[in-house]
Amino acid sequence: MDKDQKRADEFSNAIIEYAPRYDVQLTADEIARLREYYELVMTWNTRLHLVAPCSPTEFATRHVLESLLALPYLSDGARVVDVGSGAGLPVIPCLIVSPDLRASLIESSPKKAVFLREALRRVGAHDPAQVIAERFEKLPASEADYVTCRALDRFMEMFSALVEWAPPTSTLLFFGGDSLREQIEKAALVYKTIRIPESERRFLFIIKRAGL
Repeated sequence: MDKDQKRADEFSNAIIEYAPRYDVQLTADEIARLREYYELVMTWNTRLHLVAPCSPTEFATRHVLESLLALPYLSDGARVVDVGSGAGLPVIPCLIVSPDLRASLIESSPKKAVFLREALRRVGAHDPAQVIAERFEKLPASEADYVTCRALDRFMEMFSALVEWAPPTSTLLFFGGDSLREQIEKAALVYKTIRIPESERRFLFIIKRAGL
């Protein structure tokens, strides 16, 4: 068994072992597609620096299962706009598990946008999704039900602009720590917090401009 195969097996085993801690239930087909996604990210990562170097187990928990924490807060058939998609997190894992979602992935890097299109094609999620290679602030606001963001460059600096850009009726699902909480409270936004398993300092923030 070669090194890549061993890493992929470790990823699959970690998904199975840790999924219950994230209250995530996955079919064998979904695990296989998540594994294919992981392998594709690793293949492209040396060229595009999609994610920081990490073990297969860390990718399974810190990236994939963490992303899937958003699923219970996305309604069936929702229109999702993911800003600063990068490696496709959180939206590609969510599309794999919930294919009724309709998603727009906004990524300013043309090279990363190429990766995202290939990843969507490989995991069979290209029909309900589109990739837009542009900065979000240069685009008109989308008619999104939800706006997700997990790893936008200069997230703290761009936070106010992103909130203003998002449709006023949309729900914002942002991943981050205490610095993001400070920005949310400074903007007087209504929010609730979901602590991310296996972490004391990272949270999923569910944000609305008026009552939850």
